[in-house]
Amino acid sequence: MTDTATLPAGVHEDGSPERLQIDTIRTLSMDAVQAANSGHPGTPMALAPVGWTIWTQFLRYDPAHADWPNRDRFVLSVGHASMLLYSLLYLAGVEEIDAEGNKSGQPAVSLDDIKQFRQLGSKTPGHPEYRHTTGVETTTGPLGAGCGNSVGMAIAERWLAARYNTPDFALFDHDVYTLCGDGDMMEGVSAEAASLAGHLKLSNLCWIYDSNHISIEGGTDLAFDEDVGKRFEAYGWNVIHVDDANDVGALTAAIQAFRDEQDRPTMIVVHSVIGWGSPRAGTEKAHGEPLGAENIVKTKEAYGWPTDKDFYVPEGVKEAFGAAVKDRGGAARDAWVALFDRYRAAHPDKAAELDAMWKDELPEGWDSEIPVFEADDKGVASRDAGGKVLNAIAKKVPWLLGGSADLAPSTKTDIKGAASFEADNYAGSNFHFGVREHAMGAVVNGMSLSHLRGYGSTFLVFLDYMRAPVRLAALMELGSVFVFTHDSIGVGEDGPTHQPIEHLATMRAIPGLDTIRPCDANEVAAAWRAVMKDAGTPAALVLSRQALPTLDRSKYAGAEGLEKGAYVLADSDGTPEVILIATGSEVALAVKAYEQLTGEGVKARVVSMPSWHRYEVQDAAYKESVLPKAVKARVAIEMAGSLGWDRYVGYEGRQITMSTFGASAPIAKLQDKFGFTVANVVKVAKEAMAAN
Repeated sequence: MTDTATLPAGVHEDGSPERLQIDTIRTLSMDAVQAANSGHPGTPMALAPVGWTIWTQFLRYDPAHADWPNRDRFVLSVGHASMLLYSLLYLAGVEEIDAEGNKSGQPAVSLDDIKQFRQLGSKTPGHPEYRHTTGVETTTGPLGAGCGNSVGMAIAERWLAARYNTPDFALFDHDVYTLCGDGDMMEGVSAEAASLAGHLKLSNLCWIYDSNHISIEGGTDLAFDEDVGKRFEAYGWNVIHVDDANDVGALTAAIQAFRDEQDRPTMIVVHSVIGWGSPRAGTEKAHGEPLGAENIVKTKEAYGWPTDKDFYVPEGVKEAFGAAVKDRGGAARDAWVALFDRYRAAHPDKAAELDAMWKDELPEGWDSEIPVFEADDKGVASRDAGGKVLNAIAKKVPWLLGGSADLAPSTKTDIKGAASFEADNYAGSNFHFGVREHAMGAVVNGMSLSHLRGYGSTFLVFLDYMRAPVRLAALMELGSVFVFTHDSIGVGEDGPTHQPIEHLATMRAIPGLDTIRPCDANEVAAAWRAVMKDAGTPAALVLSRQALPTLDRSKYAGAEGLEKGAYVLADSDGTPEVILIATGSEVALAVKAYEQLTGEGVKARVVSMPSWHRYEVQDAAYKESVLPKAVKARVAIEMAGSLGWDRYVGYEGRQITMSTFGASAPIAKLQDKFGFTVANVVKVAKEAMAAN
């Protein structure tokens, strides 16, 4: 390859090795979109020189070991431009890693995979998907998500370096490159994440902003005409402008300036022409639809490309591109492996921590200090119990770290005695995300993508501001933990703006998200224990502000039943006449109603059902043991919306749930108004029995 210092401006002369590689990226992208009759060709065509410059000149990445911990990260936040990433993975010769972490012997992306772009079962879906395609660092569908994730990745590198690096062993020093566009810059999550990154002075983070001034509806001046660079300067970023995306010399200088920056994240504003070289260049028609066969011929003619060949890769292009990446990245990885071997000998305890972290395993005795809570009618708020359990685990699992969206005193998620993660102390464990719920979720996912056990917390009602990253955590099968407190109308005087009604149903609707609403302090302990053991499933812990009685587990079933999602908490001899099913704060109410019913000779059962997700994966025999089909008289009790409860109570059952928003009043008044009283539960239970 030509030395980066002598690269001329422009996309080189026709026929040069660099020009052939760049135009291969362009033509593969347009051909794949055309074959699929679906996709976004314009941005990959415009950004091909940017991708080429990063990958062949700078990226420390070993195609033979795509999971190398100290690799540079390349995040395509403009996920609709997925063919750019697939072309780069193909040309770099990235090797596939299977679900067990082993090499499959297949390429991550082959030419045949590119030909199957956007087809069922292919490794080249419309938007890149983590775990689905090796080399995809994160799932980037909604614009801005990748930007937020990249901040979490940069944070993870800084924390890992602060904890594990020594003067003799620089184990962690990788950078994070993120390609983003006008849509990313319009989305609020990018602004939240960029503001946080600037505050934290994450100089290992580089966003390359493709400023092409085109959106689906037309020119961005329809709705967006701010000076993005000035905004980022105000955030505390180093902003560099490249006037022409084809000027690889200027791109090289800009990225080198990022590499030299020590105190700020960097934004490189790259001015490009969408659909470069095509008859549709610079228009919205180049954005979200195929160019069309005639336009592709004209574009290839403009490139000096064979017009009678589709998916054409000139001889030597793949080999030269792959060698440029492998020679640098492979050597860096080999040196790192040798360094880590020496580190293991010098620092065996910390090396063992890293081994466990990368395998998503937990240290021996990690749960040994989780408290057991004594029975107490007055009890404790589950948010308070959650704080105690979190702190007990954090003592044993250093890479369990996170914080809140400016609510740690209320969510009880601060790690006692630990420092804050700030620009002057990257070893801190307590994160201050500010009032930035959306960015918090995206950043936590970025931390989890680096094998940290990240968590973020806020009030349950503010799930509305961060549902997208919660959903993406489930899609990516990340072990992110989202702690939501102030979980019901029990918030009381704060009123309906702060009383989540529909939010439990919203989370339960997300496939793969473990939504857990514990009923007392010991279920909280069981919930954290269950969550920590499963690094491939995100969890939402839903906790109360008000005190919940700590149940007498010598009288009622043990809280370990939570691991199966639902369990029989209290029972009577023989087949029950009525089953009371409840979650969270309403379980204690169900128990009181059960005591009254059994005192009247009714054969009643109480089922605590903290996690629908966990219950649904149990076998039929277990489900029948908890909720026998023969028992039709069932009552669901939950201070939330009714949606979904019919699957457990059936048509003959009853519900004491919320069908309206709440109100501002003391909790006792609200419980009485909305029917969450012992008298009403007993009444409804008897009605269910009479009807059956």
